[in-house]
Amino acid sequence: MPSDTARPGLWIAGAGGVGREALDTALAAGVPVAGFLDDHSHGATVRGLPVRRPADLGRGAPYLVGIADPAVRHRLAALLDGLGGEPVTLVHPRALVAPETVLGPGCLVMGGAYVSSSVRLGAHSQVHYNATVGHDTVCGERVTVYPGGNVSGSVLLADAVTVGSNAVVLQGRRVGTGAFVGAAAVVTRDVPPGEVVAGSPARPLRRTAP
Repeated sequence: MPSDTARPGLWIAGAGGVGREALDTALAAGVPVAGFLDDHSHGATVRGLPVRRPADLGRGAPYLVGIADPAVRHRLAALLDGLGGEPVTLVHPRALVAPETVLGPGCLVMGGAYVSSSVRLGAHSQVHYNATVGHDTVCGERVTVYPGGNVSGSVLLADAVTVGSNAVVLQGRRVGTGAFVGAAAVVTRDVPPGEVVAGSPARPLRRTAP
């Protein structure tokens, strides 16, 4: 194991776009970052930080999975938890998280995001920049709301749901496990598990494995 995996600071799993945005969030929040964990670019340097293999994470080391794909996020979180890693939640100082809202371990909330009152974000969920999550919404684990996405109040987003950029999920809707809401779609009806929807109003395109 490379000795620098024991250095103090957060390890970000994923050195791609979301991983670097997670680094931006950490820097803005004053959270020291030790480096990245990425099988594809291990041994390299990204933004001046070392890149190591995820399997090299030391026991007790803090980590955050900075990858958009919920299936990959699930796999990496399970690996890092098994190694004794500790998931950390990051909130950008220019994000707003309202009272009575609970963020699970490993969540990422980027700059300009607004998470309203009495919301629950499950473990390893992501709310990207300028996205909003309305009051009393419940998000399962590994939910992703892409930039500009607008989730209205009292919505249920099940595990591994993705809401695309500038998409809208209207009040009280239910979106099933593994469903994908395409960019700029407007969800006016409940979405079954594993379904991909697009358009305004949103209509099914195909199904994915939930």
